[in-house]
Amino acid sequence: MGFNSFTFLLVFLPILLIGWNILNKIEKYAVADVFLIGMSLYFYYTFGAGFLLVLLISTSVNYLLSGILAWKEQKEIAPLFRTVIKVIGVLFNLALLFYLKYLGFFVENLDALTGATFTAKEILMPIGISFFTFGQISFIVDRANGKAPHYNIIEYLMYTTYFPKLIQGPIAFHKEMTDQFRDKSLRKTDPDKMARGIMSFIIGLSKKVLLADNLAKAVNYGFHYTYYLDTITVILVMLAYTFEIYLDFSGYCDMANGVSLMLGFELPDNFNSPYKAATSRELWQRWHMTLSRFFIKYVYIPLGGSRKGKLRTVINVLIVFVLSGLWHGAGWTYVCWGLMQGLLVVWDNLGITGVTEPENANKKTRYLLREKPLFVVPRAVGNAVTFTMFVISLIFFGSQNLEYVGAMFRRLFVWTYPGFLYKTAENLAIPENYIFRQLFTQMGKPEMVNIVYVATFVLLIVISAFVMTRKNTKEIVTETRFDKKTIAGLVVLFIWSFISLSNVSTFIYFQF
Repeated sequence: MGFNSFTFLLVFLPILLIGWNILNKIEKYAVADVFLIGMSLYFYYTFGAGFLLVLLISTSVNYLLSGILAWKEQKEIAPLFRTVIKVIGVLFNLALLFYLKYLGFFVENLDALTGATFTAKEILMPIGISFFTFGQISFIVDRANGKAPHYNIIEYLMYTTYFPKLIQGPIAFHKEMTDQFRDKSLRKTDPDKMARGIMSFIIGLSKKVLLADNLAKAVNYGFHYTYYLDTITVILVMLAYTFEIYLDFSGYCDMANGVSLMLGFELPDNFNSPYKAATSRELWQRWHMTLSRFFIKYVYIPLGGSRKGKLRTVINVLIVFVLSGLWHGAGWTYVCWGLMQGLLVVWDNLGITGVTEPENANKKTRYLLREKPLFVVPRAVGNAVTFTMFVISLIFFGSQNLEYVGAMFRRLFVWTYPGFLYKTAENLAIPENYIFRQLFTQMGKPEMVNIVYVATFVLLIVISAFVMTRKNTKEIVTETRFDKKTIAGLVVLFIWSFISLSNVSTFIYFQF
């Protein structure tokens, strides 16, 4: 049961909101907490009972370790004991993640290196395991470092199981959520917050089902039949994938934050118009922001950050990005994608090239080799180069394996035509172009139907590009006034999206 499902919209969400608001209205806060936990657990249970078991085991072990620290804190606790608990907690979480997500990849590569024939039982990876595992790692590390309290079991279950962030993030830290859960003033029904939550949800839903899901039809076909594509089709497929992956993931985050706002709570920002970035470094300050801050706080800084020399800084950056690649998936394609992004960020850090600073820049950019960059280009040029390099890097991210990566690069940089343009575009036989398809068929010009498909493909890409250049969802939700025109637009968007739910598809980041 995803956010983009009839069951969620027509049954789960209404029951949740009615029950939550009534219980808080009559000040049954403890019951409301248990109700929210129960609804969250049921939400996750709909993806699989085994998935729920993994979540409960992970939560129980981390809470037990926190309890051990609380028991020892009644006396004087030795720093070594805190370190031991921290190591046990981190190793447990990573071991669980490794077994469920990376074991098959590890065994496959071990066999390739040694010539052995080990086999790993195929395991169905729980949805969103990387998200809730990283959340619990952040808690147990802070707890062992004395920077987090031992929450009561209800508070901790609310943090770990809170369903809006559970399966696809954002990766919220314990304090920013539990502080809100404890604030009873946030539980009062707020019409303005409810309206903005609904707006955020509708925008996210429309980004997902009207744009991302339709782009995915052509993108999935293109990545499956890479060897048959021509250069033009590869360019269109990669542009479509670049927009699809952003619209899909940010659309989910918009919906998650929308639901959370309806409940009275705010989730941390995860996107800030990343395709407006003028450097790769800036892009990663805008893209999947909660993952970036997790790696900075719990990997980059503990490794020494930028405090141990320029070479060490470069190495630390590359380690973070390789780990980020592996976090996204168990495959060498993801490692290569992370490494490429890391190298691009390192290049930006060197100070050989730079872009003009925006007028509202709060502080100047610092570089490793120079105080000021050797070559400075306009931000528009930086935007174009950064976007292009990100598009190219996604060849690694979306391809089945490295052989397909090589084929995609060959077809991109070695001109070929014709190819599978029409066949790729045929996948866009969507309700929105039905009239045109029928018109040309009735006119006895079936060959023109192919033009309809290609035009639909290009139009979806153009619309997506236009959306990227506008205000992001948070800006819209914060600044918009709810006049009749706005409400009418939201109603149309919701109805259009609701009708499109008949072709429900999963979110890209569910697998992570």
